[in-house]
Amino acid sequence: MADADKALREHLIYLLGGGGAHVDFESAVKDVPPALRGKKPQNATHSLWGILEHLRIAQWDILDFSRNGKYETLKWPDEYWPKTEEPPDDRAWNQSIEKFRSDLEAMKKLVADPKTDLYAKIPHGEGQTILREALLVADHNAYHLGEFVLVRRLLGNWNA
Repeated sequence: MADADKALREHLIYLLGGGGAHVDFESAVKDVPPALRGKKPQNATHSLWGILEHLRIAQWDILDFSRNGKYETLKWPDEYWPKTEEPPDDRAWNQSIEKFRSDLEAMKKLVADPKTDLYAKIPHGEGQTILREALLVADHNAYHLGEFVLVRRLLGNWNA
């Protein structure tokens, strides 16, 4: 059983890192010109900044829920999206990327820790488990990273 548990954790970490059929975070955000970060293509719902910030906020929220017994639910949709389509400055863009990275690493560490019971119900939840939350992070990130790449394509800034 220990081998199966280890394998599951390794697969989850691989998935969280963008492994498999989806673009990974680092590839998606690499070399986005500052002039395009706040642009929204015609008929697109969000700018790159909007998507990046939503990714960061949602991932942090899921991580916070997963490990904080005093977790407080954010208000949907207002607290899950930035107030503006453009980042205030380059520093805000870079901080959002760094925070996303550090929260993703924290989720990976939570999953990798053999003391973390992936199947135990989160005490302050409604039946959620760390396994479910890790899969939710991977799924949500994959969806919005695909959206991020599409917006970059529409802006003429994706060559992969």
